[in-house]
Amino acid sequence: MRKLFLLLILLQVFFARGQKINDPKIFADLITPDKLKKQLYIIAGKDFEGRETGSEGQRKAAAYIENYFRSLKLQQGNKDSYQMRFPVYQDSLEVLNISIDNHHFNIYKDVDASLSANYTSLILGSEVVFAGYGISEGAHDDYKGLDVKGKIVMVLDGYQPDVLQDQLNKNSFNPYGKQGTAQMHGAIALLSIKKDFPHPESSRKSIMYLNPFKAVNYINTYYISEEIARSIMGKDYDTAKNGHVQPKSYNANIVLQFIKSIALLQSSNVMGYLEGTDLKDQLLIISAHYDHLGKKDSTIYYGADDDGSGTVSVLEIASAFAQAKAAGAGPRRSILFLAHSGEEEGLWGSQYYTASPPHPLANTTADLNIDMIGRIDPTRKRSDTANYIYVVGDNRLSSDLHPIIESTNKKFTQLKLDYKFNDPKDPERIFYRSDHYSFASKGVPVVFFYDGSNKDYHKPTDTPDKINYELLANRAKLVFYSAWEIANRDNMLARDIPLGD
Repeated sequence: MRKLFLLLILLQVFFARGQKINDPKIFADLITPDKLKKQLYIIAGKDFEGRETGSEGQRKAAAYIENYFRSLKLQQGNKDSYQMRFPVYQDSLEVLNISIDNHHFNIYKDVDASLSANYTSLILGSEVVFAGYGISEGAHDDYKGLDVKGKIVMVLDGYQPDVLQDQLNKNSFNPYGKQGTAQMHGAIALLSIKKDFPHPESSRKSIMYLNPFKAVNYINTYYISEEIARSIMGKDYDTAKNGHVQPKSYNANIVLQFIKSIALLQSSNVMGYLEGTDLKDQLLIISAHYDHLGKKDSTIYYGADDDGSGTVSVLEIASAFAQAKAAGAGPRRSILFLAHSGEEEGLWGSQYYTASPPHPLANTTADLNIDMIGRIDPTRKRSDTANYIYVVGDNRLSSDLHPIIESTNKKFTQLKLDYKFNDPKDPERIFYRSDHYSFASKGVPVVFFYDGSNKDYHKPTDTPDKINYELLANRAKLVFYSAWEIANRDNMLARDIPLGD
């Protein structure tokens, strides 16, 4: 009933305006500032808690996007699912303990360790070998004459004064550092003496990562205070730190305990699929990332512009295309509306998609990627400041794409197309910093639509009230019109320009 009612309304409008059913303007006009605003106050609202990858807020946002795609009667974009899930891992510190001859030292006050680099281990040793600065390169060997196999090694931080700076600059030392050098000599753990204790108490959770499997597992490294060093070396430590380094073995009953848990989190891309007509085996992707920085303590990083603005644009562009299809004006090519997660972590979601695409990349004509299109770049001082969009990458892989964007904009939206960030010498390297690059690196033509940065970038103050919704709607319409042209032209976009660095 709802579909029939919608079709009748659209047909009435067509007849009233004397328009053809395949005229995109009537469908583009369904993308309105009010609809975008309503969506953004949800996507960038408190309930989704900043949508950090792997978080409950991100999963809530994914469910919302999926339900919206369902409401549009889009098909599942990942075969039998709207979501493409991928694993995300995070370490949590459970125990970090060091004691010397039954004297226990406190975490952060006297001992610290890398949560991501270390692994769960309990070592009970009776000997610590002091190996100076822990360097073993060429003629300089702090391990000369030392037997450290199966033992705990302790080293000074930094490098001894007689090391030539040009040797350091040439990176002639062991590329795996003092940790790798100690392991190469047979040590089972490394103590590195630091002079900057106490350390500020840090989060007991690591940054998230994708692959828990390591080609090489190095020995655990513990950063220790000078107090711990003195408890092992006595007065020898003061002599050593003043430059009179004498490698030596010390007897001490030492306990090194490090326990961490590894949580398997999960994130997902959300995908709605609109099947085309006579060219349905070919695909156009319209994408944005819906993740952001999440919640730090009680502070939410809302991510309204980054990239709530792109996400809601994808949703409303999807709605416009779905209504066009319901009215009998569906696109010739299929369209995948793709909301990525993990962009803020390093393009994780788009990399996962392009590594195992559910739709062949060879049949994917282009990716139109939207990342931040709701604000005004404060560095722009021209008269057209409030009517522009940065366009990036449209001339990188296909000679067809740039003319389409230019002609579409001239005909429909009349935005100032600014190619500032498309310069191969762009110092910010914007072309490489959003999800479109994952597709470009696989040879898929791309366009990245972007508004520039602003003072609220990656801050809690990136909130929906600061969005220019009229401008957001016009920019989203440019993407819609461009997609309409690309999805309905006779040929796929040429892939005739090699991707340069």
